[in-house]
Formats: sequence, C-alpha cells, structure tokens
Amino acid sequence: MAPAVAPARQKCSMKHFDYSFGMEEEFFLSRADTGALAIDLARPLLEEARRELGDRVTSEMLQSQIEIASPIFGHVEEAHYEMGRLRWALGQIAACLGLNIVAAGTHPLGVWQEQLIADELRYEQLMADFRIIGHRNLVCGLHVHVSVPSCVDRVELMNRVMRWLPLLLALSTSSPFWNARITGLLSYRQALYDEWPRSGIPDFFENEADYAAFTERMTRAGAIRDSSDLWWAIRPALRYPTLELRIADSCTHIGDSVAIAALFRCLVAATVRHPRFGTRQTTHTRRIIDENRWRAKRDGIHAQFIAEASSDVRSVAQVLDDALAFVADETHNLQCVRAVEGLKGILHRGTSAHRQLRIYNERRAAGLNRPDALRQVLAWLETATLEKPSVEMQLGLAPHEPTAGATNLSPDTVDG
Repeated sequence: MAPAVAPARQKCSMKHFDYSFGMEEEFFLSRADTGALAIDLARPLLEEARRELGDRVTSEMLQSQIEIASPIFGHVEEAHYEMGRLRWALGQIAACLGLNIVAAGTHPLGVWQEQLIADELRYEQLMADFRIIGHRNLVCGLHVHVSVPSCVDRVELMNRVMRWLPLLLALSTSSPFWNARITGLLSYRQALYDEWPRSGIPDFFENEADYAAFTERMTRAGAIRDSSDLWWAIRPALRYPTLELRIADSCTHIGDSVAIAALFRCLVAATVRHPRFGTRQTTHTRRIIDENRWRAKRDGIHAQFIAEASSDVRSVAQVLDDALAFVADETHNLQCVRAVEGLKGILHRGTSAHRQLRIYNERRAAGLNRPDALRQVLAWLETATLEKPSVEMQLGLAPHEPTAGATNLSPDTVDG
C-alpha cells in the first residue's frame, strides 16, 4: 500500500490569524402535548425549517432529532446573536407543528426502542453496520470547529489540545437520564458513545500524514467511508481546515454553548502560540486523559482529575483556572474575555445536568411519580432551550442554588 501523504505545509503568518469558528447544535423534538419524542413529524419540520433557514438546518440519524449548523464566526458576539436567532426561529417553526425543541445530551422521557431512523441512505447504511448500537444513539451533542493556520499540522495540534477534553465535557454535562431513568452519571451520552468503534479519546497519531495513512488503511479495508467515520471526541475535520471538538453534550443554555466554543477556540490559539506546550506524551498520557473523561462524565464539575506530571488530583475549578491562565492573552486578542470568564459561573450554578436532577429530586420528594417528575424536568428544558441569556448568565452570576449535593440521589430516586 502506497503511503498516504498529508497536504504540504505552507508558509504562513500566524500573527494576525483570526481563528474563525463554527458551531453545530443537535436538538430533540418533543410533542408539545405529551412530551414524548416526535417520531413522525421530522420531514415536515425539516422542509419548513429549510424554507425559512436554508442549509442552517440539517437532519440527524433519528427522526426525533434535528441540527443547527452555524455560519463562520469571527467574533463571539456574532455567535451569541446568530445561534440564539437560529434556536428561536427553529423553535417557532417547531411550535407551529405542535413540537418543542430540547437542547440536552439525552431526553428525560426518551425511549430508544421507539425511535425511527431518518430516511436517508447514509443513516440506513449505518444502521445496517452498527445494528442495536445505531438504534441506541438517542443523544445530542455540541460540536465546535476552529480554523487552524495552514502551516500548522492539525494532528500534532490535536495531540497537544487533547488534555483539555475532560474539562470541556465537565462544563457541558446535560445527560443524566436514559430511557426515562436516572443513570447516576452526569453525561450518559459519553458512556453511550463508548459502545461505538472509533470513538472516545483518539490515539496519538504522529502527524497528519500518519492520520491520513490510518484513514486510507481503514477505507481500503471497508471499515469506513472516509475520515468522517472516525467519531473521536476531537478530530481534524474532513471538509474544513479546522480542528473539531465533539466531546461536549448539547448545552441547554445558549450562553454555555457559546462560552465553551469560545474557550476551545482560545485553547487552540494558545496552543499554536506555544509550540512546546503539550509536546511531551508518555505511554500513560492517553489513558490518564481517558480516566479523566470517565470522571467528568460521572461527576461533572465535581470531578477530581489526575495530573500526569505529579499523579495528584485537581478539581475542575483548579483545571479551569489553569485553562483561563493559559488562554489569558487569547481571550483579549479574540475579544471574548466575558464569555470565557463566565464559565466560572457554571461551577456555582451547575450544568444542565445538575438542574435537571435537582428538579427531578424536588418533585419526587414532593410526591410526584417518576413520569410526572420527568415531565417537570422536560418542561424546564423546553423553556431554557429558548431562553435568552441574561447579562448575569453571560457573566456567570445567575442566581441558582449551589450545586453541592445535586447528584446525591436519595434511595427512592436511585432506581428512577
């Protein structure tokens, strides 16, 4: 087999590179009357949404899901405005069909056995290949693309950025329920993705040429169509000159989505600016990152991450402080100080997963049965998905209860 060749590196100036970015948000479609996932209205909604919003709206694997794909952004304020506008517009179109959109990693009332596959050849082929694993893929995520200078090897860059993935997951957790049951995890979506091949934390490929050689080998063997079938938590995009973040749960609050996108953008820019950062990788590095990913999907912002250099554990708050110090210059250069600093507020008010569990446990303690308590969770998700972020929310100062104990499930709720 002839060796695959990655694109030749070009000379470029990184001093004024803008690190433009884009976002993809996946949503569930709920029936407004019952809260159940909609499995028979996807085509009418998609057709109407495309008439109004063009190719900003795309289908997903299951008929009860839909996706918004952003234009290219040069500034975080553009992203706040446009992603909010797209959410609101899609929500209004859905409402005309008796539906609500829900931004969360899993749906509180979702039952995977009841879902129908989108009527597209690609998805039919995926189901043929992956069978029950494909049918169980009832999850929604947030993907972020950040452009990379042409003279930078995206795979080498990916290797150096990878250590931040557990932090980005911890800040985004929104999937504590599965099949209408409490899971005990804050990101069950990530646990479900572990069923898929070629998912999770990627290996440390040497460079783009090495990555291209692996892709070609897998393609020739019939394992994948192309590199878009490598579903890792981070990857060099196939169609764009970007590094793509895929680990984050779909964020219920639009402000959290944009803030996480802004932090990832800054991490990419800072890592490019510091070419020696993260270059030392050992046989332990990937496994430690994956252990920290496990801790993030289980405990979210209360996780204790292992530091490879010392084997000590560090809180999410400490790791976020490390990240903010590392990207301090980039937040000013890219004019996103407020958005990125606002991530500290998540440590106080909690993620969507914490709020969902709090609502569920409070309603159960008040005497509601499990289905009715889950409907209360869903009602909050539907409202918060279309909520405009307040100034306080953008600054991370929204007045929610502290999150301590939010995931401590009482005996009568452990079994859902």
